[in-house]
Amino acid sequence: MGRPKAPLILNAEQKEQLEGIVRSRALPAGLVKRARMVLLSAAGKANQEIAKQLGWTNATVGKWRQRFVDQGISGLSEELRPGRPRSISDERVARLVGRTLETKPKDGTHWSIRQIARETRLAKSTVHRIWQAFGLEPHRQKHFKLSNDPFFVEKVRDIVGLYLHPPENAVVLCVDEKSQIQALERTQPMLPMGLGYVEGVTHDYRRHGTTTLFAALDTATGRVLSQCRRRHRHQEYLDFLRHIDQSVPVELEVHVIVDNYATHKHPRVKRWLALQPRFHVHFTPTYASWLNQVEIWFNRITQQAIRRGTFRSVKELIEKIDYFVQTSNPHARPFVWTATADSIFAKLQRLCERISGTQH
Repeated sequence: MGRPKAPLILNAEQKEQLEGIVRSRALPAGLVKRARMVLLSAAGKANQEIAKQLGWTNATVGKWRQRFVDQGISGLSEELRPGRPRSISDERVARLVGRTLETKPKDGTHWSIRQIARETRLAKSTVHRIWQAFGLEPHRQKHFKLSNDPFFVEKVRDIVGLYLHPPENAVVLCVDEKSQIQALERTQPMLPMGLGYVEGVTHDYRRHGTTTLFAALDTATGRVLSQCRRRHRHQEYLDFLRHIDQSVPVELEVHVIVDNYATHKHPRVKRWLALQPRFHVHFTPTYASWLNQVEIWFNRITQQAIRRGTFRSVKELIEKIDYFVQTSNPHARPFVWTATADSIFAKLQRLCERISGTQH
């Protein structure tokens, strides 16, 4: 029986907010759990049933249920708990943050915790906590390159449109080359990984030549067509296009996404494409090879099959690459592309504003 519960009725706005909290991956887990509890309670479930489902006690469910009835969604937040008074004032925190963002040490390119702790006369642990709280990481960098392509907007919309809304009766292929892959042989045998220590390799190696990997990633299936060639010229690229032509069923149109490398725009390549009406070429904007999904696959094969390998010849390297392609294709899955053209433009606009303080 127990005491009667206060009625818990949600209006449309509250229900929408609570469902948004439950779906969030960024909010604290405790808040998400409490929002789920309110939704379950509003659906008519008893406190005992909710407690069992969430791994709580009945008293905990009753406490947060009553908090929501009294205070609404704001009542689901944790209360501030008493503790030792802060020894660092807001002004000192602001000065530390400002110094980290706006200045650099005279003898270096960025602040370290120890350097700025000496300058500000704060403890290293205090600096570390403040940096963590404000998300400051002076030791890290992110690389970027803004495109100067005059048709950047049109090309982005074109390629993203192919990813999000692929044409019917057609195959979309992301094509590129990974050139100068070196067949490197370590000068001494590798030390196998063991309990308490990682795999060991020598820092030096012998070079046995290079190869160029041509690859075409099918965006619908994730499978890859590939060829390894000695050189990286328009002749090899043209041969690879012929290989694609022979591999794709004749009834399908072929949309090829490539970057602006000179090989892809050679007159002989253009002449061949003009004679192949089912081929449609889409160029990525200048300095925007990140739009080409095959770059993701290149990173995967580099990390899993090439970088940590040791090869006594180019032939052995090519065999390893071919084996990786043959074994990964049967269970390949497509990359999930979620970015819209507008979201890409919005991100670039925020980047430009951070760089120059103006809108582009």
